Order: sequence, then structure tokens, then C-alpha cells
Amino acid sequence: MPVLGLQLMMLKDRINEKGMFEVLRQVHDLDITAVEVSQVTMTDELIDDLVRGKEELGVETAAMSASIAPGGNGFALETEFDRAVDACRRTGSRYLRIGMMPFSAMVSKEACEAWAAEVEPYAARLAEQGVTLCYHNHHVDLIRFDGERIFDIVRRVAPSLLFEVDLHWVQRGGMAPLDMLKAYTGACKLIHVKDFRIAPLPAEVYAKFEAKELEGKDFYDVFLSLAQFAEVGQGNMNWPELLPAAEAAGAEYFLIEQDDTYGRDPIDCIRESREYLRSIGY
Repeated sequence: MPVLGLQLMMLKDRINEKGMFEVLRQVHDLDITAVEVSQVTMTDELIDDLVRGKEELGVETAAMSASIAPGGNGFALETEFDRAVDACRRTGSRYLRIGMMPFSAMVSKEACEAWAAEVEPYAARLAEQGVTLCYHNHHVDLIRFDGERIFDIVRRVAPSLLFEVDLHWVQRGGMAPLDMLKAYTGACKLIHVKDFRIAPLPAEVYAKFEAKELEGKDFYDVFLSLAQFAEVGQGNMNWPELLPAAEAAGAEYFLIEQDDTYGRDPIDCIRESREYLRSIGY
């Protein structure tokens, strides 16, 4: 069974305030045994805390973030390749992940191919070091150029680059997650377990609509925003079918994630997600 973990993007503010080790202690108390590191600066101190978290708490590092060029919070492989590999060895992480391709790579088939071709040598070099580089999708990765999805272009041009599948974004992109997992079996190593709900239309918004105080595009923008990220088990995703399918597709980690908690304490949301996953056998 894949290891259950947490995408630490949800707790990035606490990491910046209290340090990584104290956050790992909270993660451990939630009965979560792995973390993925994202949207925090990969200082030497933070890496030391990840090592300590594994040794003292048993919380392993499932993956850390990377990019090709400098400018993000993760390891920039152009300039920090050796440091990234060393951090993987020290923490025991077997995965690095790219959170998104540059927006400039999404505008055409040729741009996407050029980006994937740039990534492939780094993914191949990392594989030689025992580290797998994965690409994290969003809904835009379902864009088709000449009938070929961005997913397909990436697999064709960068075969050494595997996938971190965000099932929420697959759903939002209009592809059935079960179909996606089947189509890319063998490439799906990390899975973001993120639910998808449609919130009720606020009564006050409808009242303004009825009173003609909110109409046209302004009302429609509110209508579209009813699609929300949700605690696992509180939305419409079919997790009892999806998680076994993800395991069959080759997943090694299931990572709880919720991009927006809409004012709720992230710890409460994580606890709720964890309790649901326990209730269905994880």
C-alpha cells in the first residue's frame, strides 16, 4: 500500500514561523508518516530538520520541489543539481517534483515540446543518481495541441520524467481521473489526494441578483467560483475507487493536499482528511 503523507504547502506559514521540525512533530501527531516539501526555501537548516524528523519522529520525506532555472523555492537544477541529490540522499527522499511548467510552455505544442526537451536531460541524470523527477499537473495539462494533450507531449519528449498526479486538477480539467490513471499506468508515482466540492450559492449573493444589484459577468464570476478545494471525503471525488486505481497505476505515496481551506485552520482540515482516509482503510 502507498505511504500516506501530506503536502506541506498547507503548513508553509507555520514552517516559516516555527521551523520545519516543529511542524513535522504536528504532522506525526496527526498520524501521517511522510511529507512533501513545497513553497518553502530549501535552506541547510530546513534539510537538517527533515533528517531529524525522520530519525526522531519516523516522518519520511516523500519528495522535495525542484525547477530547472533559479527563481523558485525549490532546488534549481541548473545551479543546484549536486545539492539536490545530496539532500535526497540525506533525507532518504527518492523523488523530486516540478510543481508546474512555465506559463510560456503552455501556449503552443512547440513551446511545450521545447520545455520537455529541456527537462529530459536533468530527469535522466537524476535517475542515474537514484532520484526520480516527477511533473505535477494542473487542469491546463489537459490542453490539446493537434489532438495531443500536454500530458502526452511531456511523456513523448521527456520519457525520464514521471508524474505526480493531482486528481483534483485532472477532474477540473475535464478528464475522468480513473481514465487518466489507466492511461498513464507506470508513470504515476506520487498522487495528490485533494477533493473537489461545489459550494452552495450564498443567499446574500442570490438576494443581490434578485434585486438586480449583481448581474451579468459579476454574478457569473461568483457562480464559477463555487468550485472549491475540499477536505478529503467532503467533496465529490470517489476515493474508494480512485485510491486502489492509483495504487494499481504505480503510486508509491498518497499526499493529502488542499490549496485553500477558506478560513479554517489547516490542521483541522488535515485532521478531517486523515480521519476520512482511515475510515476507508488508509
